Amino acid sequence: MSIIKTLYTGVAGLASHGKALGVVGDNIANVNTTGYKAESVVFADVLGHSILATDAPGSGSTIQGITRVFSQGTFITTESPTDLAINGNGFFIVNGNNGGWTNDFYTRAGQFTLDNSGALVNPAGLTLQGYLATANGNISNQLTDLRIANTILPPQASENIDISANLDSGADVPTAPWNLADPNFDPGIASNFSTAITVYDSLGESHRMDVYFAKTGANAWSWYGLVDDGDLGGTPGAYAQVGNGTMTFTTDGFLADDTSAPFTVTFAGASSQDIQVDFGESIAEGGTGLDGVTQYAASSIIRSQEQDGYGTGELNGVGVEGNGHVMAIYSNGEQRLVGQVAMATFNAEGELARAGGNLWAETQGSGAARVGGAGEGSAGSITSNALEQSNVDLAAEFVDLIAYQRGFQANSRTITTADQLYQEIVNLKR
Repeated sequence: MSIIKTLYTGVAGLASHGKALGVVGDNIANVNTTGYKAESVVFADVLGHSILATDAPGSGSTIQGITRVFSQGTFITTESPTDLAINGNGFFIVNGNNGGWTNDFYTRAGQFTLDNSGALVNPAGLTLQGYLATANGNISNQLTDLRIANTILPPQASENIDISANLDSGADVPTAPWNLADPNFDPGIASNFSTAITVYDSLGESHRMDVYFAKTGANAWSWYGLVDDGDLGGTPGAYAQVGNGTMTFTTDGFLADDTSAPFTVTFAGASSQDIQVDFGESIAEGGTGLDGVTQYAASSIIRSQEQDGYGTGELNGVGVEGNGHVMAIYSNGEQRLVGQVAMATFNAEGELARAGGNLWAETQGSGAARVGGAGEGSAGSITSNALEQSNVDLAAEFVDLIAYQRGFQANSRTITTADQLYQEIVNLKR
């Protein structure tokens, strides 16, 4: 090998190790960058002769490529439900202008917030992409900006009431008759047990309905639904009966039959509505008689009760489920499916191009994005109130830093030594 070539061999080594140091420095600089994926260098020798010259040395080293390590980063918990982390493969899709280029970009950094138009955007203002829900609650197949409209959720009048309870089989038949026409009538005396439930009219106004249970004989009960007559436009404070029915039980305490039918009620100023009170599926209806009201020798108690009406709701927040479903949360406790977060996967994610700002761009080498919902195909699931940290291993980076520094120093010695030898040759003339 000529001394001049030795100089250039050392220069090649300096260049390759200097570039490697730059990669390590980039990794260390991004140790706290959300969603950052570490890079590593691949060294290769430089051929310094014909491929047939097997006894000639090479011309140093070069960086053959920089590979990306797409291993999972650890999660940190946050206070924002729109902070999202991907558990598994895939990328969020964001659309907008980045560096003068408007396109779809891909990211693992899930720091999203709602802007004034209701769109979910990242810190650079790029909009998260997904599928919007249709009016009937189905997810469309059109990829678009994910937006949550800040609209009022209209009220829903109560239509169904479900009550699960136990009625004491040892209770006595009340001595006072059930007689609303009696001015001294007291439903508490004419019944054995009662519960109260809130129902809503078509305007979203809430009304209290008391349900009284009165034993009428062996294994037989009646129930009565009462509201304040003032709620119906009548006399405030007076009782108004809106529904009633009977129940019979087997000697084992199972609900044998239930005659309850839907009743119609019209609250003042609201539309007429039909309400069905369901005490479970009786044996006569083909059920077991155990999933609702039973009659055992135990204290009368309400196990559960619920109804399907609600008042007007204001948008109160947003939640994201593991499958990417975006739920609008309203002040009345209701939730509505408004869309689904889309995710992209690639055949060769390592060939994606870095676009800055925690973004990646599709390339010919990466292949076209496969787009779908979270958890579909090879795409991972989504964790809300979390962010994925950088996957940089700081200890490993410092070890590489030392190794590349020593390599740089050693190559500089090659240049120094070759220079000294060259100087000796020049001095031969003296």
